[in-house]
Amino acid sequence: MIEYITMQKKYVVQKVEMKGKSGENSLVAVVGPTATGKSDLAIYLAREFDGEVINADSRQVYRYMDIGTAKLSWEELALVPHYLIDIINPDEDFSLAQYKEMATGKIDDIHERGKLPILAGGTGQYVRALLEGWGVPKVEPDLELRKKLEKKAAEGKADELYRELEEVDPEAARTIDPRNVRRVIRALEVSSQTGKPFSRLRTKTPPPYDTLIIGLTTDRKELYRRIDLRVDSMIENRLLDEVKKLKQMGYGADIPAMSSIGYKQIMMYLNDEISLESAIHQIKTETHRLVRRQYNWFSLSDERIKWLDIQDDFKEKARNLVAGFLST
Repeated sequence: MIEYITMQKKYVVQKVEMKGKSGENSLVAVVGPTATGKSDLAIYLAREFDGEVINADSRQVYRYMDIGTAKLSWEELALVPHYLIDIINPDEDFSLAQYKEMATGKIDDIHERGKLPILAGGTGQYVRALLEGWGVPKVEPDLELRKKLEKKAAEGKADELYRELEEVDPEAARTIDPRNVRRVIRALEVSSQTGKPFSRLRTKTPPPYDTLIIGLTTDRKELYRRIDLRVDSMIENRLLDEVKKLKQMGYGADIPAMSSIGYKQIMMYLNDEISLESAIHQIKTETHRLVRRQYNWFSLSDERIKWLDIQDDFKEKARNLVAGFLST
């Protein structure tokens, strides 16, 4: 194993020499809907081009939530440096502004060490906040309203909160991941306090990154098939035990993080509200819906994104894209 790692390091150094005049501001982003293999591709590219990976999935920031968020195994995470995974507990607040600040700091640190930062994840709000330089409004929290909205989410009405956001701020609703209940609540909170839609309070100052955006996609039928297989695998890999443990730790249905897809349905099953069969069906259905919303973030017609079909030789194509990007 040591010999393999040593050889891999030598191999990576040889690849880095190909970067030539890539500059200090290069950034690669791997985006797209769930279940397309973004994390796996990010590792591959990081090993090819001496890169380090920054998570852009709003659920993978939470500790103890591994199976339901499809986190990589510790062995996979150890292959290359990863950041912004397992950084907060499920009951802790984590704002978009915090994410943007932390991710920007990591990108700067990676650049300073002469490495290539690779942003990977399907939370469009995280990705676009970084790549488009969003200025996130600083509005003090309304704790009373937040408690009321969190209670509603805990009662299994997170979908109602999202529909409410669609009514008061359609633009924000289009750009906020419904799985991220905290973000939905925050947008409602800000709109209530300021009397203005959350989306209108954002400013944009593009950061100084020279960015290549690689999007992973495939036909919808195949994508849904992959999602369903992933959900079945999560159940086989003891998602129920993971949610039971979270419940025992005090992270119940009243925690917004536990209102996300997978955790919400399994918690309902554990509370004898629905059958396991129904829970699994709902997880698959809600994830299919999530894909449709993710394509609102990452449009197939967006000329900034280099789309690759995961049923083709996409890894080699991605490698060629990055090599060309770094050589210019």
